Amino acid sequence: MSIFNFQILIEQRQAIVDAVGGLYSRLEAMLASVPMPCKACGQCCDFESFGHRLFLTPPEWIYFQAGLTQNNIPLLPMTTGVCPYRKDSKCSVYLWRFAGCRIFNCTGDADLQSQLSEEAVAFCKNLCIQHGLEYRYLDLKTALNGVST
Repeated sequence: MSIFNFQILIEQRQAIVDAVGGLYSRLEAMLASVPMPCKACGQCCDFESFGHRLFLTPPEWIYFQAGLTQNNIPLLPMTTGVCPYRKDSKCSVYLWRFAGCRIFNCTGDADLQSQLSEEAVAFCKNLCIQHGLEYRYLDLKTALNGVST
């Protein structure tokens, strides 16, 4: 059981997954035109040493869980400051990663990243309103461990 405790219909779940997938496609298209090459070093997945936290919304969580479920990947607890899905310095759930993972780049334009993050959050907040979900903005560790702050 996750910290995002909500009941939604299968049709709603699929609509949310489709909408978030569309958001992620738009983000990736926008970011593809911006010169900020990721080194794919995996350092940003070590939140404690990198000095940041990854926040996510209920629609992103639904999208993430759908991807894991379809691929028989378990939800893993986050017992350290490192994302439990980082394997050999790479993201093992890359296709289902959150907006923050898609947007953030340690060599990127901070202003652009902030703008895109705000747009993604607004989009996800609107999805919550459309589908009658409580809007919560949680850090990854809290979400994976199912503990409220």
